[in-house]
Amino acid sequence: MRHGNKVNALSRKSAHRKAMLSNMACSLILHKRIVTTLAKAKALRGYVEPLITKSKSDTTHSRRVVFSYLKSKEASSELFRDVAPKVMDRPGGYTRIIKLGKRLGDNAETAMIELVDFNELLLAGETKKKTTRRRGAKKATTAPKNEETVKEETPTATTEETPEAPATEEAPKSADAEPETDASEEEK
Repeated sequence: MRHGNKVNALSRKSAHRKAMLSNMACSLILHKRIVTTLAKAKALRGYVEPLITKSKSDTTHSRRVVFSYLKSKEASSELFRDVAPKVMDRPGGYTRIIKLGKRLGDNAETAMIELVDFNELLLAGETKKKTTRRRGAKKATTAPKNEETVKEETPTATTEETPEAPATEEAPKSADAEPETDASEEEK
């Protein structure tokens, strides 16, 4: 039975699992996205997100704690130098897991895990939304106007201000098409 065992062992001993997660976290921080199996991606999310939260406070103690998990000077300096300033205002959820499908060799479910604030394609299309409060819907006060009333209401410009546009000719009506008013009168 596995009562109370919340850690996914990933078919490895604890030392191997810790080393693998450390290496994957370093790769994720340096490359901003990696492709792996879904189970490893979910385990990596639980491993790297507390490290990113720790990196938001740039102190000697937090640098030493992060280095003890990553064991890579390049990855820890990249985390504090580039990643932490970008995620400073984000309260959590620094990673995104996207399922990719099955792997051909062993039919394992693969996924791409990436840092959320470093996807240029999504950030380019995303605009900052205005925060608004819900209010009553604005009601339409007037009905749509007819063409005749619109023509009457529009001010006419003098010929001195704007040049005259060429007059448009109406297309001649074909003999086959009858006006609708004649057809409706004949039916009565």
